[in-house]
Amino acid sequence: MESAPIAPATWRLIFSPPHSGPENMALDEAILDSVASGTSAPTLRLYAWTPACLSLGYAQPASDANGEGLRRMGWDLVRRPTGGRAILHTQELTYAIASPQDDMRVTGNILESYRSLSRGLIRGLSLLGLEPEAKALGVREGSSGGVCFEIPSNYEITVGGRKLVGSAQLRRMGAVLQHGSLPLQGDLGRIILGMRIDEPDRETAAARVRQRAVSLAEALGKEISWEVAANALAQGFAEALSLAWVEGGLTPEELSKATLLTEDKYRSAAWTTRV
Repeated sequence: MESAPIAPATWRLIFSPPHSGPENMALDEAILDSVASGTSAPTLRLYAWTPACLSLGYAQPASDANGEGLRRMGWDLVRRPTGGRAILHTQELTYAIASPQDDMRVTGNILESYRSLSRGLIRGLSLLGLEPEAKALGVREGSSGGVCFEIPSNYEITVGGRKLVGSAQLRRMGAVLQHGSLPLQGDLGRIILGMRIDEPDRETAAARVRQRAVSLAEALGKEISWEVAANALAQGFAEALSLAWVEGGLTPEELSKATLLTEDKYRSAAWTTRV
């Protein structure tokens, strides 16, 4: 069945400089709250991470992370406000969409909104020369590990059957936050260095991630810059979801709230080790 036409809308577009893991999660939450209150327009933020950071899903056990491995690699640790499994954020492009829940682009249940937003991701990746897919996969068996990129979820983006974009969502106060990770390059199996793996051969776990996931550079056969990838995703969301962009930055209120959230929540051991 054909999807109903989407009425054109104007959203805010933010190209963010790289931030730490706690800062990035605080910024996403501050934008969500601002959009929910109606003080900011629906927003697409595109960003990167420095230093590299392992993020845990909202309900993922903190014991899945290997603190010694993280310290050895110089990687940060943060807990996301959204669900899902662990992601290593390095050499990647991250997108975050915050929208009122009654917007046509995110209405319906979580699965329906994933499907709708995946159209923007697919279009953006197609502009880069890929042939991505987003399918209803049902329940996937075969891994009980804590790594996001081991197994695609419904309507997440794959290329050649391998996961390319991992996304997660949060809903509150009548608004939706969906953010996701597009690895640009590098060894996706290195996440295992920051995970507590029970199996004796850690390389087996790393090889499994490499087999089931793919970076943009591997999928394309060449490396492209963060800026090129970010512009392609912005154009893809605009074309697929009938959006016009007003490029801007965060409001003073969003920046102030993000500063508080960074220190009081996302850098807090009470939050990081809550599960």
